[in-house]
Amino acid sequence: MALDPAAEGLLQQMAEAGMPPLNEMSPEDARTAAEGFIALGGPGDDVAEVTNRNIPGPHGEIPIRIYRPNVAADSSDRADSLPCLVYFHGGGWVIGTVESTDAVCKAVANRAGCVVVSVEYRLSPEFKFPIPLNDCYAATQWVAANGKDIGVDSTRLAVGGDSAGGNLATAVALRARDEGGPALRMQLLVYPVTDHNFSTESYGVNGDGYLLTKDMMEWFWSHYLSKKSDGKNHLASPLRAKNLAGLPPALVITAEFDPLRDEGEAYATALTAAGVSVTHTRYPGQIHAFWQMLAIFEAASTAADQAADELRKAFQS
Repeated sequence: MALDPAAEGLLQQMAEAGMPPLNEMSPEDARTAAEGFIALGGPGDDVAEVTNRNIPGPHGEIPIRIYRPNVAADSSDRADSLPCLVYFHGGGWVIGTVESTDAVCKAVANRAGCVVVSVEYRLSPEFKFPIPLNDCYAATQWVAANGKDIGVDSTRLAVGGDSAGGNLATAVALRARDEGGPALRMQLLVYPVTDHNFSTESYGVNGDGYLLTKDMMEWFWSHYLSKKSDGKNHLASPLRAKNLAGLPPALVITAEFDPLRDEGEAYATALTAAGVSVTHTRYPGQIHAFWQMLAIFEAASTAADQAADELRKAFQS
C-alpha cells in the first residue's frame, strides 16, 4: 500500500525543517528534539483523573502517572477496583517520557475502561540494560501489590508499550513468568523491538526515509547495552528466548513502513508457535510512531480502539 498521506506530509515537513537525525545528536539534545513530537498526540481525551506519584524501585524512586477512565470496562466493575494496563513509553530506551504517550494512554484508558499506569523508567545511556527493565518490572510488581491503594483490581493486570517500551513489556512478561511475578492477562505490543539484529528485510526496505532509521536503531542499541553480547540476552532480545510458552495473550501491532516491522511479526509468529494466543495487525501505509500521534493519524485512533477491544476481552476472561 502507498504511504499514508499524513505520514508523507510529516516526513516532508521534517525534511524541510532540516533537523539532523537523532543519531547525530547527543542523548540530551535528542531528548529535547523529541519533545517537539508530543504535540502530535493532541490534548487527548478527558479522563476522570490523572495523578503523578513516585513509587519505590531497586534503583531509587520511579515516577508513574495514573490515568483513571471516565467509564469502567464492565458495568459490574466498581470504580475503586478496575483492571489496569501498566504501560512503558517508547524512545529507544534513550528518549521519551510519560508526556510522549500521554494522549494515547488517555485514549486507551477511556476506551478500554481501565486504569493505565504509565512508567517513567530510567533512560540510557545513563542507566543501561537491565536498569530500565528493572524499573518496569518493579513498577508492575508494585501495582500488583498495591492495587487497592490506586483503585486497581490486582488480579486483572496487563502490560504494554510501544517500540522500546514494547521490548520492555515483553521482558516484563518473561520475568513475571519465570520469577513467579504478577499474573498478567495480556501483552499490548506496539511495533516492539524484539531482536538485536539489523539484517531483516524491513530494515533493508524501510531503514531510511521513514522517520525511524537503521542508523538510529544502531545508535539506540549502542546506548542501551553495556556490552554488545548483552544483545543476545533474551531479556534484551526476547525473540531469542528459548521458551515462550506460558506467556500471556498478546496483541502485536506493526507498521508497514517501519524497520521494526519484521521483528515484531517474527515475535508474533514465535508466540503463536509456543501456544500463546496472538492477534497481529500490520497497519498499512503507516510509519513508526504513528500510534502516539493521534492528532494527525486516523490509524492511531483505530489502533487505540483495537487495543481497547483486546484489553476488554482479556480483562473479562
